[in-house]
Amino acid sequence: MAKQVLTYAEAVNQAMHQAMEQDANVFCYGLGVDDPRRIFGTTAGLKEAYPERVFDMPTAENAMTGIGIGAALQGMRPVMVHQRLDFFLLAMDQLVNSAAKWHYMFNGQRPVPMVIRLILGRGWGQGPTHSQSLHAWFAHIPGLKVVMPTSPADAKGLLLASIFDDNPVVFLEHRWLHHQRGEVPEEADFRIPLGQAKVLQEGTDITLVALSYQCVEAMHAVKALQQQGVSAELIDLRTVNPIDWATVYTSVQKTGRLLALDTGAITCSVSAEVLARVTEHCFSALKCAPKRLAMPDVPEPTSYGLTRSFYFGAQEIAQTVWHMLHAEPNDFLQLARQGHHDVPGDWFTGPF
Repeated sequence: MAKQVLTYAEAVNQAMHQAMEQDANVFCYGLGVDDPRRIFGTTAGLKEAYPERVFDMPTAENAMTGIGIGAALQGMRPVMVHQRLDFFLLAMDQLVNSAAKWHYMFNGQRPVPMVIRLILGRGWGQGPTHSQSLHAWFAHIPGLKVVMPTSPADAKGLLLASIFDDNPVVFLEHRWLHHQRGEVPEEADFRIPLGQAKVLQEGTDITLVALSYQCVEAMHAVKALQQQGVSAELIDLRTVNPIDWATVYTSVQKTGRLLALDTGAITCSVSAEVLARVTEHCFSALKCAPKRLAMPDVPEPTSYGLTRSFYFGAQEIAQTVWHMLHAEPNDFLQLARQGHHDVPGDWFTGPF
């Protein structure tokens, strides 16, 4: 399979181009799909290539979601894009009461093949109304599929699979991942089945279950722990509805320990569901109490000073793993972020 090196945003963009080339029923709309920045570059060139199937929309999120649902019921495959997850919350009625339930309520006669792309993530003082990670909210709704890719290859493969899935899919992109580079298959039919987790690193001492950007922080922690003699297995869920429980259970039964990582608030989080299911199904294999790291149950701050203590990263992950394995502390695990704590790199220069 031929491969190319793309950024995460370029992989999303390529998936959109290839999907629209393959199927004339695919169309893309949303606030900013044709603006100069093209939603972090993810919709670049779409308007020029498919002028009748790519368009901006009014700031009427609930109504425009309903239009997409109606189009999907008639055989179209809409991809609706929002520059922030937070902006989409005005459309929860259409998502929960129409998109998620139509297929069930009408005995499977009309599927709703609709993808809703939402950007989430923190940084640069985004604050409580522009950086919420509400994937657990969406995953709680029966009838919805919820996808959170981490790598550029997964971004392409999972987006193509989502577009051609006959169920409504909420596709969540962490904005700190858009500039990440990686090898991506060139094939237009490259699809990763929804509901399959990926083992990013094999290990024997402890299982780390992560999602989206937390996989990046977890990988830094795993590499540091290796230097201290700890073998950690890292699983990227990739989709949080459905969740690949078989991969999680197999790993925990091997390692006997579990640390779940989440980008959302800790109460009723995906990490909570991971701990609950593992406790139910793998209790006899556990060597110690499972743990989780997630955000505190308060709104995400805007203040540069407050965000310093709000989020966790590789340092906290590594230290938590060490404490689960050893009674004494480890002063050698020093993984604090260099430079500004609320940006992923020098390329991150503005809110959009």
